[in-house]
Amino acid sequence: MAGKCGLRNTCELQMTIEQRPRHRRADRDNLEAARNQRESLLAKARRLMANYTGPAVVVDPDGQPLIANESGSQWLGRLTAREIPAIDDLRRRAFAAAGAMNEEISDPGLDSDQLLDISVIPVFDGQAALLLLRDMTLERNLRAALTDSRQRYKDLVEVSSDFSWETGAEGSFTFISPRGALGHGASDLIGCRPEALMSNAGDYDPLPFHCRSPMDSVEVWLRRADGGDACVLISSLPMLAANGAIVGARGVCRDVTDERDREAALSRIQNRERLVSYVTQAIREQIEPRDMVTAAAEATARSLGAAGCGILRRASAGSFMTAALFGEAVAGDSLETRLADQIGETAMGVQMDIGGWRLLWSASFHQQAANGAIAVWRSAAEGDWSEGDKEFLADIAGQLGIVNEQISHHERILLLSRSDSMTGLLNRRTFFGDDLPRRLSRLRRTEQMAALFYIDMDNFKAVNDVHGHSRGDEAILKLRDILIEHSRPRDVIARLGGDEFAMWLDGITIDVAHRRAKELLVATAALLPYSGDASRPLGVSIGVAMYDPASGESLDNLVARADGAMYTAKRNGKGGLAIAPSSDGTGTTPL
Repeated sequence: MAGKCGLRNTCELQMTIEQRPRHRRADRDNLEAARNQRESLLAKARRLMANYTGPAVVVDPDGQPLIANESGSQWLGRLTAREIPAIDDLRRRAFAAAGAMNEEISDPGLDSDQLLDISVIPVFDGQAALLLLRDMTLERNLRAALTDSRQRYKDLVEVSSDFSWETGAEGSFTFISPRGALGHGASDLIGCRPEALMSNAGDYDPLPFHCRSPMDSVEVWLRRADGGDACVLISSLPMLAANGAIVGARGVCRDVTDERDREAALSRIQNRERLVSYVTQAIREQIEPRDMVTAAAEATARSLGAAGCGILRRASAGSFMTAALFGEAVAGDSLETRLADQIGETAMGVQMDIGGWRLLWSASFHQQAANGAIAVWRSAAEGDWSEGDKEFLADIAGQLGIVNEQISHHERILLLSRSDSMTGLLNRRTFFGDDLPRRLSRLRRTEQMAALFYIDMDNFKAVNDVHGHSRGDEAILKLRDILIEHSRPRDVIARLGGDEFAMWLDGITIDVAHRRAKELLVATAALLPYSGDASRPLGVSIGVAMYDPASGESLDNLVARADGAMYTAKRNGKGGLAIAPSSDGTGTTPL
């Protein structure tokens, strides 16, 4: 007997040992099934939210977030911490009713003026719920502004402009709500056909007023009693006789004209905000102050579809200079003279015609003082600029007011370290060590040509010897003024030391460089009165080296070519110019 008991215990123990793997496999299977079920649920949730651009979060029945789209990810922490009790309450009611729930709530975690529209939709047979969150604050405020009302947002959306109606078998109105419709008295419409109120009745087949089956929220335009148009949504049902024949229709019209106007206004505001953001980003991507306003001019012109754009900056008290130009030039190319006298405290969104252009401009301000302006222009044949265009340009002018002030402050600081103390021009270190390397790097990206002018005064020593160093300083300042007068806003001029100067010209061909150098030679005739004596006239020799970014030429080599060209001009009798050979050794042109 004892032997049998021992055998049975051994068998039971063996069976227990054999069952353990099966239990572990069952546990693993259960875990795997749970993981698969969760992954399937998450996959369905991702598909559910795939095309929704607003904040969306999928939560479990207890309210814990399972997954969110990009916009909804910012809500995960607050939902997990249950910071908004109203959402939990709405979720519980939605699960209890097994249907969607929607409410507007004030967000207790933000300002009391923040209003949220929350929708809770049970999904996947009650395994989860989809939360859709929408910030209604801007829309509420916009509605309040457009209607100039002191009523709260809730009062506005509850205002009803519905009216009920019925039509008979012949298609005429047989009933209208007692208060009438769209300014028409009820008695005035009884017996009239609905088509008389419509300008595009032919676009509908059938008309909602003559429906053969239920129609919901059909948008049509009807004429008001005052002659204006109203956008209404019509929901209608056919009226049936006992034998099933259609004997008319009845329905409700809701006037949504104000809603459509608000939607259009909101869309315009959002579009303007996107464009302002685009221009602002274009400014922020630049490092150099002049590049900032150039980028602003280009981005603004492109945003408005303008033929051109110009930006002015305050140069000194009461005077302005052109800081950037983009696109086609205004006739006369003199925005400073046309706008400077008009820039004032109220100069925002001003239209004016110049030649064949219709120009729109706004002043920019800093601390209530005008510090510049921005102008855009297009063909006058295209008509007036819209109010939206004026508002957009005023927004950009607001940005430029800060930018202009920052640029001025930045330039004042840089001037102390970058400029020659006598002339105010760039010094040698800044010109060669800072400015030109950046410009060459940018040209390699844009693949534009450029020119380096080396300018050396002829017979300058005689001025100092005969008239003294004070007169020599005056001559140097005179040459500085000539160089500035014959340069563009984006050109750069430097005093390299003593009587030696340099000028860099971006985006210029060899023909244009040649012409600019010859014009400069002619202008330097104004230096003759400073000469030491008639046998040693004061003038300049100019060497020009063209830069081609495709050549891969170094800055040192470019400088050497310009310097060599300048000495070629001196050897050929002074008072002339020479264009250096290209970087491959061709094209020597002493002139």
